[in-house]
Amino acid sequence: MTALVDSAPLDRSDTAIFEPKTALPAPAREDGRRELIGLSREQMTDELAALGAPAFRARQLWQWIYVRGATSFEGMTDLSKDFRAKLAERFVIGRPEITRQQQSIDGTQKWLMRFADGQEAECVHIPEEDRGTLCVSSQVGCTLSCKFCHTGTQKLVRNLTPAEIVGQIMLCRDAFGEWPASEGESRKLTNIVLMGMGEPLFNYDNVAQAMRIVLDDAGLALSRRKITLSTSGVVPMIRRCGEELRLMLAVSLHAVTDELRDVLVPLNRKYPIAELMAACRDYPGLSNARRITFEYVMLKGVNDSPAEAKQLVKLLTGIPSKVNLIPFNPWPGSPYECSDDAAIDKFAAILMRAGYIAPVRTPRGRDIMAACGQLKSASERVRKSKAAAPVSAS
Repeated sequence: MTALVDSAPLDRSDTAIFEPKTALPAPAREDGRRELIGLSREQMTDELAALGAPAFRARQLWQWIYVRGATSFEGMTDLSKDFRAKLAERFVIGRPEITRQQQSIDGTQKWLMRFADGQEAECVHIPEEDRGTLCVSSQVGCTLSCKFCHTGTQKLVRNLTPAEIVGQIMLCRDAFGEWPASEGESRKLTNIVLMGMGEPLFNYDNVAQAMRIVLDDAGLALSRRKITLSTSGVVPMIRRCGEELRLMLAVSLHAVTDELRDVLVPLNRKYPIAELMAACRDYPGLSNARRITFEYVMLKGVNDSPAEAKQLVKLLTGIPSKVNLIPFNPWPGSPYECSDDAAIDKFAAILMRAGYIAPVRTPRGRDIMAACGQLKSASERVRKSKAAAPVSAS
């Protein structure tokens, strides 16, 4: 172990800092209007019922928003003009504001998004020959402080709402002109990974509501097999996620001993490796067709030895899985270096000889700080008194 991970003995009993934080909610709009994006079908039906509208109006509105990508009520021509006016008085159909858009030399795009209260987060679109993947954020900042991750240097500001999570996907479809969805059409957005800023399982309720909208056959209509939720190991929530959402699961492992993982992924002090692997073995629906992906960042001289590869094989015993080996993506002030190509290849070969799929992830978007572990915004948490102020109408 190098000096980069040497430290005084860690107190494994002091785990309160790894409880989900009481994140500040998104403030209400100054004009009192409510955002329709992010509401469940039931909530949308109830909102319209309060206007005296029958249930089928909610179905019409749902189609306009999630199938046709409407951003205002004016073009909803199968609704009466008076009803559209009522909707505009009470509701909005918004999107996050794009404050900066960057495109990598490899085609990767990164959007810095500003929400209604001025807080910001990032999402990234990664194009490939057979798919296009959107990396979605679930929080502004993060509470986990993983040592190799740039987001971990930004304190948690607040959870993103269902509207702000779904809004990232809709923003991407806007950018590529992919409204309405058409059967058999070649799409630039085909997959979603909840691997952006934040820990999704520390914002589970909002993430779950957003993903139900994304999965809805009459809405955004993505397949469960095309959505992957990544966690650093919030053990009590893993089974619930599998039972309720049945998404593909990725686990940020990055070390094979508690001694090292306590440093790299401090959440390990609360949920050590043995508990995490037990939760993975118990993940609902786990099979060779629905494997767990274990993410393992390759850090030079820290976690990349052949002995650690062999220990990883032992840890994965009995878990249908694959391992994504991630060359470390540097960021300003990061204390680590990427493993040499030879070390990565040797590590991968040990896993593959043991029968595991172990691709080495090709870094994408490094030149615009859009690669794995590089996302961060300038948002900071404000005092509750300031956070409670309503946002201006727009």
